[in-house]
Amino acid sequence: MNSGSEFNWQLAEKIADAVVFKKTGKHLSDIEVKVLQGSWEGKSYQEIAEMYSYQESYINKDVGNKLWKKLSKGLGEQVSKNNFQRALFREWERTRQQWVVGDVGRRESVTNGKIEFPDKPVQWDSPFYVERYRVESECYEEVLCPGALIRIRAPENMGKTSLLNGILAQAALAGCYKVHLNLRGAEAQAFGSLERFLRWFSANVSLALEQELRLDDYWEKNSGSMQNCKRYFQKYILPKLDHPLVLGLDNVDRVFEYGEIAQDFLAMLRNWHEEANQFDIWQSFRLVMANSTEVYIKLDANQSPFNVGLPIRLPGFTLEQVQNLARLYGLAETEIGQLAELRDLVGGHPFLVQLALYKLGRRDVTLRELLRDAATQGGIYGSHLRHHWHNLQNQPVLATAMERVVMADTKVKLEPILAYKLESMGLVELVGDEVMVSCDLYLQYFRNSFRTKEQI
Repeated sequence: MNSGSEFNWQLAEKIADAVVFKKTGKHLSDIEVKVLQGSWEGKSYQEIAEMYSYQESYINKDVGNKLWKKLSKGLGEQVSKNNFQRALFREWERTRQQWVVGDVGRRESVTNGKIEFPDKPVQWDSPFYVERYRVESECYEEVLCPGALIRIRAPENMGKTSLLNGILAQAALAGCYKVHLNLRGAEAQAFGSLERFLRWFSANVSLALEQELRLDDYWEKNSGSMQNCKRYFQKYILPKLDHPLVLGLDNVDRVFEYGEIAQDFLAMLRNWHEEANQFDIWQSFRLVMANSTEVYIKLDANQSPFNVGLPIRLPGFTLEQVQNLARLYGLAETEIGQLAELRDLVGGHPFLVQLALYKLGRRDVTLRELLRDAATQGGIYGSHLRHHWHNLQNQPVLATAMERVVMADTKVKLEPILAYKLESMGLVELVGDEVMVSCDLYLQYFRNSFRTKEQI
């Protein structure tokens, strides 16, 4: 290639990302960039897969093939792993005036001046959705297995709902029916008895599938509620579907508040999962559960759905993920190079990272100001921190437990239910049988708040 010394990987990535975004409205995902870079460096699909702990078939067929198709559409010519460098070079020569030296390595902001406040789950197909390496690919493969059960657990605002939506969307692309049922949407009266709850549960699945409600036709007076619910699914809901059903249960924690209902409901789900080993009809039922905390009610190990299936934990963002996200918010490379302190302050917590980048991208605050005031009432996290503080003050026993944690210089041991509740709020991390504050932001804020309270 002529002028090859001027055309490098950073330019190639930027051009590839720009042409794909122009055509599709979406930037290259992290894994697509890694496949592109590996191919740029002459690596085989197998070598790329081994580098990032993926299966070769996923890197080749699911990522590589789609990537070359996107580039083909964006560049207006047939692109493959063998010729993409030449194709990108030709695009660079044609538009090289756009790629000024001072802007190399900085992705164009996807927002074009409009940045949405990060107060809701990030859509799985959004450029702002951050993939956790191996997590998405593992879930997308598992959900297509007969009788699959996937268990997602992470504190609030860590991305459970976004991942759940992504799994359901991928299942739908594979031809499955999908239902997203949020247990927080159930009215209190639905938990009045097991009978009421299972009828609410069954009715909402039917409604989501646009099926006629026929509960009374399958709900026999002389049968138990669990048996009736199973009959309704086995004899009515599932036989009417010509493809598998993937049910996503969000905020499963809600049912934990009703111990007796939870015990029977969760045991029923475990039974349905095991039925797939014997009956074809239940192989077409796949379940994805998302909850914020460990189960703190007593469950028989042989009846709990929480010790079978695929367990998924969502970690905080890595520094690399934070930096890639910052580019989408339009931050300059000089700013991006200074984000390690922010990542460490919030422990990579997705919502806290997104909020900071939102403020930085809008130029509402400088990084220096953000870090200086982060743990104060006037900082960008003031509302978020006050929300947690008020929740704790409304639960004195929980507040006392949190005070013990932040005032200690080492990990402390709490009653399980208190530890699980604090973890579900994202305030602490479980380390064996002990807990510690989940990030330095919470340590600073709550330590100062409890000390101030004592002085009043």
